[in-house]
Amino acid sequence: MDIKNITVLGSGIMGHGIAQVSAMSGYNVVLRDIEKQFLDKAMEKIRWSLDKLVSKQKLSQQDSDKIFSRIKPVVDLSESLKDCDLLIEAVPEIMELKKKVYAEVDKIAGEKTVFASNTSTLPITEVANTTSRPEQFIGIHFFNPPQLMKLVEVIPGQKTSKELVETTMKFVRSVSKEPVLCKKDVAGFIVNRIFIPLVHEAAWAIERDCTSMTEIDSAVKFRLGFPMGIFELADFTGLDVIHKATDVMYSRDKKVINPHPKIKELFEQKMLGQKTGSGFYEYSGDKYERVTLSEELASKFNPIRLVANMLNNAAWLVTNQVSDISEIEKALQLGMGLKKQIFETGKEFGISNIVNELKAQAKKHGQFYEPDPLLVAMQN
Repeated sequence: MDIKNITVLGSGIMGHGIAQVSAMSGYNVVLRDIEKQFLDKAMEKIRWSLDKLVSKQKLSQQDSDKIFSRIKPVVDLSESLKDCDLLIEAVPEIMELKKKVYAEVDKIAGEKTVFASNTSTLPITEVANTTSRPEQFIGIHFFNPPQLMKLVEVIPGQKTSKELVETTMKFVRSVSKEPVLCKKDVAGFIVNRIFIPLVHEAAWAIERDCTSMTEIDSAVKFRLGFPMGIFELADFTGLDVIHKATDVMYSRDKKVINPHPKIKELFEQKMLGQKTGSGFYEYSGDKYERVTLSEELASKFNPIRLVANMLNNAAWLVTNQVSDISEIEKALQLGMGLKKQIFETGKEFGISNIVNELKAQAKKHGQFYEPDPLLVAMQN
């Protein structure tokens, strides 16, 4: 399969970012949205981003103009799909909306067009099966913002052809990104399978360990090698994003998350984090703000229950042949900015201690915490 012409459906943060990185790598891109005003705003943002690269001398003005001219904004769906090799859908994370979009697209797109959904949690197989070409359908999860984040998760559905998997991996590398293959269409794929349950577990830790958010966040940052605390990261990501991902993942697999009511509560109160001025923490302005964390606060909380939660989900991915340890570590480093490998952190805490922690939690709080067979086997 030869990819030259790409159509990106949806011109929001993800859509226009994917369009930009594709055009920067020499592809012809059609950016499609339902209204011209959305496209005008998206093209302004792409121009601003390219201008920034010119001002930093990472691009010449001539190259910037060439890249910009490769992106064609289009409202008409039929026109946007003419001669399209790869369609990347980046519409909001609402299953019914995605199905509706694919029902329209499936009738119009040429036979050669392959479909890729930029979803972070929705089941690829379910969406693919609403089309007449499930073997030509794949998940391609860029991380936010696509211009800066190196990681892309590639997720085949049950019927996706091997050829399309290879083509997609090759395409991801061609746009200067690092692909990680999620071999099975599981809830949360790789990164969210570890990140989203961890936010809930941290919320349970406040309640069960009588500790504070800043103590937990300091321990996560200074002892586990995260770029920021877990509550800080949740506020940065957006509690609306966390809540929606939780709902989808939990509906797909009850074993993946032990939902804490606090996340739903914050979502319902429209306390969504940095973007609304309050979430887990309060923020004073629009500008991105950091929470004050310290080594001293880190020493007051033992994050073993959080390490255990992460490792148990990572081990599940290996046991169920979704991924392997090195790919999981790569995904967490590039997708979450982890400075330390989680299996190395696990060894520092002691795998036996982690298994014992999970068993103790299972006894107190139920089967959800039962240790994965891989962790049990790794004790020796």
